[in-house]
Amino acid sequence: MNRRQTIPPELRYTIQQFNEQYPTEDACLETIKERRFPGGVTHCEKCGVERKHHRVSGRTAYACDRCGNHIFPLAGTIFEKTTTKLRLWFYAMYLMSSTRCGISAKQIQRETGVTYKTAWRMFKQIRILLSEDVKLEGSSIEMDEMYYGGKRKGQSGRPMRGDKKKSPVIGMVERSTESKAGRIKALATPDVTTNQVLGLVREYVLPKSTVFTDEYPIYDRLGARVNEHKRINHSAKVYVMGDIHTNTIEGFWSLVKRGIGGVYHSVSQKYLQTYLDEYSFRYNRRDCGNLIFHDVLAKAAQPLVSRPDPVMSRMMSDESVPF
Repeated sequence: MNRRQTIPPELRYTIQQFNEQYPTEDACLETIKERRFPGGVTHCEKCGVERKHHRVSGRTAYACDRCGNHIFPLAGTIFEKTTTKLRLWFYAMYLMSSTRCGISAKQIQRETGVTYKTAWRMFKQIRILLSEDVKLEGSSIEMDEMYYGGKRKGQSGRPMRGDKKKSPVIGMVERSTESKAGRIKALATPDVTTNQVLGLVREYVLPKSTVFTDEYPIYDRLGARVNEHKRINHSAKVYVMGDIHTNTIEGFWSLVKRGIGGVYHSVSQKYLQTYLDEYSFRYNRRDCGNLIFHDVLAKAAQPLVSRPDPVMSRMMSDESVPF
């Protein structure tokens, strides 16, 4: 067992550093203000020009130094109208970004004293921020599907279409190179079909890429969409043949399944995508050490932007996928 600190000093962000940087509510509010309105300078609606704004005592507002018009740094963010202390929000984000397997709402409830309902909502709101529109740019992409959910008694192999006990998930991951760590995109899908796979490849994978999959028939027409399609025959108990394998994506599935099973115990189909986004967000920044917190904070400080659900958009589309 390696008992040494494995995170380089420049990538460490300890709880002591967190407490020193965010000791009070005012420090947290000032951080959000600086990220949204650097130096407190922003457009004043009444003056019609850029003005310096100063903190209003006892409120989460800043006033224009000329006319007194208020701006609210928390407006539009996940913190808007919250009655929970900002420092608890920051601490929840710190814990979520520092762990590799996730952290439960019950743990936040025990550590901070908030109710379970509040802790669960905090994590739900934070996960909303972690969805990323990742375009895979690597030359080598591994693609695979997994199924999350209850057990199917008396059956083996991949679940058939219409099996409501299992939630299908399709994942695509770049293979890491010496200069860049590979990124992943994981999507909970309504089904696992050839058209679904081709649609995802068209949306997230560059045509010049080489894609590695197993022998599952849904990947049969993949070669027409990418530069090259290589397959490994898992049914024959062959898992590696030179550079042909899907071990990278299989490793991510293991992380997700063990994390959800060990930390959250169970996740509903309704919220499965948000948990996949959480694991993907950390995976895509695995070479950042504990500095992932700053990326989460940067997203939390910005106003929420409503984006269409890519999975639901594909479900509603009746157009066939060209190939």
